[in-house]
Amino acid sequence: MSDLIIESTTLWDFPKQNYGNTPHGNNKYNGVTPAAVIWNLLQRYTKEGDLVVDPMCGSGTTIDVAKELKREVIGYDINITRPEIIKNDSRKIPLKDNSVDFVFIDSPYSDNINYSDNKECIGKISCEKTEFYDELEKTASEIARVLKSDKTMGWVIADQWVKKKFTPVGFLMWQRLEKYFETVDMICLTRHNQTSNTGIWHERARQYNFYLRGFKYLFIMRKKI
Repeated sequence: MSDLIIESTTLWDFPKQNYGNTPHGNNKYNGVTPAAVIWNLLQRYTKEGDLVVDPMCGSGTTIDVAKELKREVIGYDINITRPEIIKNDSRKIPLKDNSVDFVFIDSPYSDNINYSDNKECIGKISCEKTEFYDELEKTASEIARVLKSDKTMGWVIADQWVKKKFTPVGFLMWQRLEKYFETVDMICLTRHNQTSNTGIWHERARQYNFYLRGFKYLFIMRKKI
């Protein structure tokens, strides 16, 4: 029974940004998504020739993985890091209704990371404000609009613990996503080589009584019919 529980709730053995000999995205980019996570999703939920969209493409990891797997791909971002990425705000995706086979998004989970200098960036809003979830829900609504009927998306997000306050960002966002999607699976993505995994942070965790956050959520959800 324990093996079944582990397999249904976690992804494992995905520590690297690169698998094989091919680079994917830029592992120096703030908040970069491990390429093998995207690879795993595309292998499970898409086939060759399918259209994959990433509304917050960052350094373009989704583009690289999708091309390698012979999927059509469009990457958007409010902050352009390479020519293949189209400048666009995720709250208004310029695609037709029911035109996309799979969507992957690794969204901000607060204002803790400086993704860009663009004032419209959702990553400028604290997750302690309702506005943060309101704006991300606009993106969720757009994802549901462009996805084909009964198709799937993957959404990566994490919780926050700062200044002695915990914010369950993942569950608060999941409640919003449930308006548009039904849950296929909920995965814990282990963070490898975390800067918090040091002696000083271990001591702070004991002193101030908090857990070191070592994972992100991956919500795999299917568009409601």
